[in-house]
Amino acid sequence: MREDAVEIAIQCLTFISEDMDRLGKFLALSGAGPEKIRESAQDLTFLGGVLDFMLSDETMLVEFAAWADMDPSAPAAARRFLPGSAPD
Repeated sequence: MREDAVEIAIQCLTFISEDMDRLGKFLALSGAGPEKIRESAQDLTFLGGVLDFMLSDETMLVEFAAWADMDPSAPAAARRFLPGSAPD
């Protein structure tokens, strides 16, 4: 399931990166610079943060789910398989 979680997080990152407003907000909150995103996308903790960012905004989450053609609950389910998630 971790591989699926990574794939969903990378899809979220792609979605975030396609909109300058979303990307700017993400960069400001994460502290990552645009040049570090590609490198950081290999870091499971960073990808967990991508999912946290997605889950923090219901409107964005619904837009992402439609864009990715997936159930809006998939990012939350995926979050459990990456470092930094709260224990059940």
